[in-house]
Amino acid sequence: MTIQELAEGRIDFKGQKTADDIVRVVLIASTILSFVIGFASSSLMITMSTFALCTVALSLVVLPPWPMFNHHPVTWLSVQGESQK
Repeated sequence: MTIQELAEGRIDFKGQKTADDIVRVVLIASTILSFVIGFASSSLMITMSTFALCTVALSLVVLPPWPMFNHHPVTWLSVQGESQK
């Protein structure tokens, strides 16, 4: 994967849905995990640190346009003649 491919950020619609599903599940799970860890240790600092660490890890998974998010590229129709306008 080249730097230009990373900068363009092309993913297909099914890849967007997959990324959205991953974000939803991981954020809910990390919220519950952070609460439990923070409650067990009686520390708000540990709660926020755990949630921040999970959010950074999640960002590394879903923000770059990984090839797994582009398995179903959109095929566009060809351009028709100018007379149909």
